[in-house]
Amino acid sequence: MNNPANNHSGVSLQVRGLRKSFDGQEVLKGIDFEVKPGEIFVIMGPSGSGKSVLLKHLIGLEPPDAGEILINGESIQSPEIAAKYRMALVFQSGALLNSLTVGENVGLYLTEHRLKPPEEIARIVAEKLEDVGLKGAGDKMPGDLSGGMKKRAAIARALVIEPQLILYDEPTSELDPLSAVVIGEEILELNKRIHVTTLVVSHDRALAFGIADRIAVINDGGILTIGTPDEVKRFNDPLVQKFLNADFKHEPKSSL
Repeated sequence: MNNPANNHSGVSLQVRGLRKSFDGQEVLKGIDFEVKPGEIFVIMGPSGSGKSVLLKHLIGLEPPDAGEILINGESIQSPEIAAKYRMALVFQSGALLNSLTVGENVGLYLTEHRLKPPEEIARIVAEKLEDVGLKGAGDKMPGDLSGGMKKRAAIARALVIEPQLILYDEPTSELDPLSAVVIGEEILELNKRIHVTTLVVSHDRALAFGIADRIAVINDGGILTIGTPDEVKRFNDPLVQKFLNADFKHEPKSSL
């Protein structure tokens, strides 16, 4: 029988009946969804809809009041089960340490845990940086990178552990439109190349519809709909349509 930890392909993720309250206010109201192995699954919704709290549960920073989270059918509430699988998070800010070079940031996990000899870590870091289009950037400092480059360095750091599940927290926030497209293309390319299961939390509609196999729309702590991008676009619900079609209306002043 294969050990899941030795399998580089993506894993399944199931969330069942997840509930969470803070000070008597229910923030997650029975969240249910499943992400298939190797799928790109995007959770989108407006600010305050519960996306960030849900993500904290998925990475183990918050315990649920009720419900469960499973990888390949096994509850990750058990530390022993959670340790069997490799899960990586790409933070919204990138979260690079400014006192370390880009290469040191990317290889930090391997270095801190002494998992590889220094020369092997250097090889892996160079490989992962090249994978995300940052070949030769290992000696740079984070302050020398653009916003988009920092995001790609953060992705390279996540790839070092050969993740079976990778989570992205608002990967295009604070990026200009062109850089956002580059990050979206990077997520797509990595998913195709290493078959990692990918979950993206975002309010970026263009990103969601550009990369997702399926999309879940969340609002007020509950899932409104789940489907392919086309199915979500056609879903006849006023809250979903309001979010998908929200645009700033401006009528230019007529010239005198």
